[in-house]
Amino acid sequence: MELAIIRHSLAHIMAAALHRLYPETKFGIGPDIENGFYYDIELKEKITPDHLDKITQEMVKIIKDNQPFEQRKVEKDEALQIFESQPYKQELIKELKEDQISIFEVAGFVDLCRGPHVESSGQIDPKSFKLSSVAGAYWRGDEKRPMLQRIYGYAFESEKKLNEFLDQLAEAQKRDHRLVGKKLDLFRLEEKLGAGLVLWTPRGSKLKRIIQNFILDKYSRSGCEIVDTPHIARLHLWEISGHVGFYRESMFPSMHLHEIAEDETEDYQIKPMNCPFHILIYQRQTQSYRNLPLRYSELGTVYRYEKSGVLHGLTRVRGFTQDDSHIWCTPEQLSQELEGSLNLALEVLGYFGFKEYDIYLSTRPEKYIGSDQIWKDATAASEGALKKRNIDYQIDQAGGVFYGPKIDIKIKDSIGRSWQCTTIQVDFNLPEKFDLHYIDESGQKQRPIMIHRAILGSIERFIGVLLEHYGGQLPIWLSPTQVMIAPIADRHHQYAQQIANQLQSAGYRAEVDQESKTVNKKILQAEESQIPFILVVGDREVESQKVSVRQRHRAELSSLSLEEFIQQLQEKIKEKS
Repeated sequence: MELAIIRHSLAHIMAAALHRLYPETKFGIGPDIENGFYYDIELKEKITPDHLDKITQEMVKIIKDNQPFEQRKVEKDEALQIFESQPYKQELIKELKEDQISIFEVAGFVDLCRGPHVESSGQIDPKSFKLSSVAGAYWRGDEKRPMLQRIYGYAFESEKKLNEFLDQLAEAQKRDHRLVGKKLDLFRLEEKLGAGLVLWTPRGSKLKRIIQNFILDKYSRSGCEIVDTPHIARLHLWEISGHVGFYRESMFPSMHLHEIAEDETEDYQIKPMNCPFHILIYQRQTQSYRNLPLRYSELGTVYRYEKSGVLHGLTRVRGFTQDDSHIWCTPEQLSQELEGSLNLALEVLGYFGFKEYDIYLSTRPEKYIGSDQIWKDATAASEGALKKRNIDYQIDQAGGVFYGPKIDIKIKDSIGRSWQCTTIQVDFNLPEKFDLHYIDESGQKQRPIMIHRAILGSIERFIGVLLEHYGGQLPIWLSPTQVMIAPIADRHHQYAQQIANQLQSAGYRAEVDQESKTVNKKILQAEESQIPFILVVGDREVESQKVSVRQRHRAELSSLSLEEFIQQLQEKIKEKS
């Protein structure tokens, strides 16, 4: 039996339990989702953990009673009468175009639904689900509509599968990047700053720069030219690109400069995307086929208005930096450019410790631009790039964007969760909208194909994923502080600083713990900060001109000369271990 059917059926069973316990409940929608299900309800009484236990008991009773799921179809007028006391259901019915309305009944509860469901509630293992939490949710996601209570539940095929998921969830909660980031003093999310905006501490800024410098170096070595663009532009640029028409709700309000300056007649827009800026750089001169492929990359900070309810630490913010690349090529070059982008993406992700992926090829949607032939060629080129790597991928049928097919890479972290990361998108739309061209071998104008590529995506989000992947124990090459030197007493500070200076001069990130506390407390604090190496220096080390090396979370100490330690450190960083 399909898991989605079990989850959807459990949403109905939960609604039936709520209907029995709280007959005045007004019901919204109750779909199956990843890992479970939910139902949106309106109830004057606030749902608490005690309520969840009570609802669970009633659900188990319905399951054990083996209640059938019965479907029937009724006329629209009859459906409106059946749901006379359910305003949210009535709203949905009125929007339906079909004359025959499908409804399901289980345990005395009638719901508006097309199905499918299990034949009877007894087919579900009563120990295979768990009601997990309650959150607020605006009806139909509209902030101007009523706020409902959304009851979430987890559901799997069996109790064993559920427990495995709950164990993973407990581990994920320990790895939560918001907790880890605060503990390691990497970033702050402050109310005074505003929702969805990040303050990077000195240590967090180091981490961000390490990643940014690494990716820029990789891009430069792969033939990309690095560009920089402003944070705002005239709104007209976004009208040409189509963002005003298709993306307006995710853009911040425009700046009406004419309200403060008479000579400013056009509105300005803080940028949600970097693409139009790169296009303007492309257009600065007539491009020849000899110049193609042309590749521009930027670490561009963009701003998108995300609703407050979906903001989450670093992984969903309103201001973030993208490793944004745009490539212009001829149709003949498309296959090679897609293959090169895929190779670079997998190489870069491998350096960060991601070896497992779910890869999707999204094909032409119902509404699209461009000829059927160019879509066929672009999709074949995308699929060819994947096949050359001999890696498994899935087809997301009709999941492409209207301007072209795309490849999405979802990385798997150390506890098996998937995160959307890399995207490689073929675009026929913007070259058309901005009238881009190049001069071919015969001197004729031709339209280039454009590729959008982001390997890490949002740097903020990627750092959040990294922190959860490693549980805060970042590899040495990524650690903001690679070496902490812990002098045992004040008389050892000079030698400790001398070591730090030598390490820093050699390009390593080293600090001295200058605080007046015991060496054991210094070691404990360095370990809590997940610093890979701790160098303890006392009388013996000063006399021998050596250091006692302690690796993160290992009790043993080894005595090495500074040169020996640097060699060991260098090898581990080179291995990206």
